[in-house]
Parts: sequence; C-alpha cells; structure tokens
Amino acid sequence: MSQSFAFIDIIFFAMVAAFIAFRLRSVLGKRTGNERRRTNPFLTSEKKQEEQAPDNVVKLPDRHAQRDDVEPVFADIKDEGLKKGLTDIRLADPHFDLEGFLGGARAAFGMVLDAFANGDKSTLRPLLADAVYDSFSAAIDQREAAGEKLTTEIVAMRSVEVAEAGMDGPYAKLTVKFVTEQINATRDAEGNVVDGDASQIAELTDLWTFARDTRTDDPNWQLVETRTPD
Repeated sequence: MSQSFAFIDIIFFAMVAAFIAFRLRSVLGKRTGNERRRTNPFLTSEKKQEEQAPDNVVKLPDRHAQRDDVEPVFADIKDEGLKKGLTDIRLADPHFDLEGFLGGARAAFGMVLDAFANGDKSTLRPLLADAVYDSFSAAIDQREAAGEKLTTEIVAMRSVEVAEAGMDGPYAKLTVKFVTEQINATRDAEGNVVDGDASQIAELTDLWTFARDTRTDDPNWQLVETRTPD
C-alpha cells in the first residue's frame, strides 16, 4: 500500500513540475537564438552596428574597400593625381576625413609657429618628426645663444589646401599649402630688429608635409617636411 501511495506522489509532483514549466515558458517565452538585442539609444550608428554584432565577432575597418566606392568622396577634386593620392589614403585608412585633417593642419600650423618663436620645445616634440624637430631645436638653441628673440604673428590665414597626397608604403603623406599674412621680427639683446620687419605684413606661402602610419590606431599626424614653393 505504501508503495502505491509513493507512486501516486511521484506522479503528482511530476504533474506539478510540468505545469510550472509550462507557465514559465508562457511568461518568459522560448529562446530560439534569433532574438533581437535591445540597442542602446545613446550609441552612434557605428557603435550600434558593433553592439548588434555577435559576441564572437570583432568588427574591423574595411580595408578592402573598392576604389569605385571611395573615389566619389573626392569627386569635387579636379586634379586627377591629387584625387588618386587621396583615394589611396582613404583605402588604407577608411576613417580618413579630409576636412577634419585640414582643420587639424591649420591648428598645427599656428601651434608650431608659436612654439618655435617662444622656444617651446616640449610643444614642438610630439608635433614634429625627428629630423624636423632636430632642425627646429638647433635653430632655437642658436637664437638663444645669440640672445635673440623672435616674434611671429599670423595676421590672416588666406588659404589652407592640400597640394599633394599619397601613400609611401604604409605611411599616408599629405602636403598642405598655407598662404598666410604674417609679421615676423627677430630682435637682438638690445631690442633692435636684426631680421624681418615688426611693422610690415608679409604674405608667405609654406608647404608642409604631414605623415601618419596607417597601420596604427594613432590618429595623430606629424610634420615631416617644411619648404617654400620654388
């Protein structure tokens, strides 16, 4: 008799367990593996795509983009050689933005001139490639040894435009043409102007070449060459 009651108890608890499982399934739903993840409304579109990707997938920039997909970005540029160079850079670095780069180049131009005039090597160091830094540093040392001081004022920035562009191995290189109005004067220890003119505005054209290693995630560019047009 006790065995029959035990058997009935087992059946009863099994029915209760089945009922509970059914209720949980009806409330929680069945996971099929196709459920959509809730997106974070505060993420950018690119971040949303990364958030929606499977957990075992690491999203990387598409470094195999087709030239036909990239060239329209620079459709307004008439110089075919320049357009090709910019396209090559965009293919190597899909995140390259020409307008953003020119804005950074404009800011770097003013920072470098100001730091050079003030003998501020710590500001110059991260902005300049080794060879350019060594040249600037030597000029600063020579000026200070002579007891001279340089004053530089950018009165107006007439134009900032890319003159040359292209890839040099893994390095993206862009040469920017700066046309500015400046006042430059170098004074000796007594305050006498020994070079330049403190009262004269001169229009100057500079060609600065910036480079960046596209194999790295570092977005910063360095100044690798300065020259004036022939």
